[in-house]
Amino acid sequence: MQALDILSVQTESPVFRAIIAKMKEDVESGMTFADAVKKHPKVFDELYANMVQAGELGGILDSVLQNLADYIEKALRLKKKVKGAMTYPIVIISIAVVCIGVIMVFVVPTFAKMFSSLGGTLPAPTRIIIAMSNFIAGWGGVIILVVIAASVFIFKQIRASDKGRYATDQIFLKLPVFGVLIQKVAVAKFTRTLGTLIRSGVPILEALENTAKTSGNKVVERTINIVRSSVTEGQTIVEPLSKSKVFPPMVTSMVSIGESTGALDAMLAKIADFYDEEVDQAVSNLTALMEPMMIVFLGGTVGFTVVAMYLPIFKMVTLIK
Repeated sequence: MQALDILSVQTESPVFRAIIAKMKEDVESGMTFADAVKKHPKVFDELYANMVQAGELGGILDSVLQNLADYIEKALRLKKKVKGAMTYPIVIISIAVVCIGVIMVFVVPTFAKMFSSLGGTLPAPTRIIIAMSNFIAGWGGVIILVVIAASVFIFKQIRASDKGRYATDQIFLKLPVFGVLIQKVAVAKFTRTLGTLIRSGVPILEALENTAKTSGNKVVERTINIVRSSVTEGQTIVEPLSKSKVFPPMVTSMVSIGESTGALDAMLAKIADFYDEEVDQAVSNLTALMEPMMIVFLGGTVGFTVVAMYLPIFKMVTLIK
């Protein structure tokens, strides 16, 4: 009671403060802490609630909460790494699109009017840029925006269904460069989640079910569900994992050793730490690879447009004569 009371006072978020106060009231009225947690699924997900329940039943709630804190911190750190890798190319491409759009809509038409009044034949690059400008400034720009909006809408509709999400997740895993990163993130998340649940005393079948639900990838989720069915039938975890193309041989070998020695949770934690470092390296390599590519793309696109507009100026004296 004292711990919950201190937390409710210290918490800055008024919404979360009210939730903790409500949990304190529920526990005071005789409800278990796990049941009080389960009453707020939007704040505490199923994995969190099940781990708290296992810790409460086993009398190791303090250890379980520490495991949860470590898990959430590491999962958040992993998420930030991946977001950081995606932010750079998105920002560069957005800047390029804005720059090109401004040049095409406002700058190029001014030059085009000036060139047309002087007469003469314009260089091929200049004619290409003027044609693109006319297209984008007219109905072409509207068509492009509609196509982009329609593509985003269709993609979201596809991802809304289980089959569509599974198909797109399969495609993501096969993407060049990005596919390897997605695979490593999936392996790190699977091993970290399952290891934390087992270490906290959650039964293996329940742990696999929660891991599948929180995997964030339908291909991984289906593989984990197959593993769960195999374990239900008395088989080992390794057999279905080794048949999956998501989990590398090193992972299945280490899981097999952990299973045979009775130290599966410790082995899963080692795999998760290893793949956290692998994700770090993959993100660094991806950033190093994309940085020059983005600079060349941005500089080349804007540079070609500027040069195409200034080519006729070099012939201005001839055109005036």
